[in-house]
Amino acid sequence: MNIEELREHLCARYPLLCPLFSTEYGDGVLTVDYDIVHDAAKDLRDLGFDRLGMVTCVDRGEFLEMVYRLTSREIRAGLFLKCAVPRSDAAVRSMYDLWPAADWQEREVFDMFGIVFTDHPDLRRILMPDDWVGHPLRKDYADDRIVRRPDYI
Repeated sequence: MNIEELREHLCARYPLLCPLFSTEYGDGVLTVDYDIVHDAAKDLRDLGFDRLGMVTCVDRGEFLEMVYRLTSREIRAGLFLKCAVPRSDAAVRSMYDLWPAADWQEREVFDMFGIVFTDHPDLRRILMPDDWVGHPLRKDYADDRIVRRPDYI
């Protein structure tokens, strides 16, 4: 099964998600609401996406975007699962129960961006000291010791 066949399969199974599926660099990109991202990930795991290779976050200014990189050895396809998380309520359900590899990666995102992963077994800082205030990779993070880069870079 290639990425286009996967798209057809997902569109047949989840017609509401079909307009949200696109391809980028040969991989699928599925964007869902943050409150159903865990359900979508579970469905993708059940469809054969057996590896969670990356959990990361991007600060888009108005919202935080969670990005999960999933691959399937059986289908021989890769997929980015994305969701926009509101800055004011930065919380999503942990993927640890689906892929234990999410453990430390979710802790990194929590530490750097402040997203709370509900149902995570050990959500605590992993990179910064325990007494650190704030989340350094957020665009609104303020620290007098940081030299801001010029806008032209």
